[in-house]
Amino acid sequence: MKPGLHRLAGLVMAGALCAPAFGLDYRATAAPAILYDTPSAQGKRLFVVSAATPLEVVVTLEKWVKVRDRAGNLAWISRTDLSDRQTVTVTAERATIYQQPSDSAPPSFEAVRGVILNVSGPVKGSWLPVRHPDGEAGYARRIDIWGH
Repeated sequence: MKPGLHRLAGLVMAGALCAPAFGLDYRATAAPAILYDTPSAQGKRLFVVSAATPLEVVVTLEKWVKVRDRAGNLAWISRTDLSDRQTVTVTAERATIYQQPSDSAPPSFEAVRGVILNVSGPVKGSWLPVRHPDGEAGYARRIDIWGH
């Protein structure tokens, strides 16, 4: 192999090893919040999201954060309107939340599309521990939710 190809192969391998470090970052809104087309309160108001809405963080500035919503829309939100809490939105028509991270576990509850659930722990394979605002808890299939 030529010396230039060795260097290129090394860079590709280094990039591949770093790829897992670039996980997606999601944050929930602290309260109902306005999303703007620019990082400024003088920008065009695009829409309002409800409290606890999960948003994907795309770019973070000192006072503003560019976010993507579940539909793929990009907008800016004031950094103070985001909380450190993580939530997810049910995307399946009807999602069964199980008592354990297994399809064979007894169901804990069901949630319909659009319901926001609080994330209550780390991912366990294809499962995420969640808690309904009413207090019920369990494990959701990651394919049934968005925001984590």
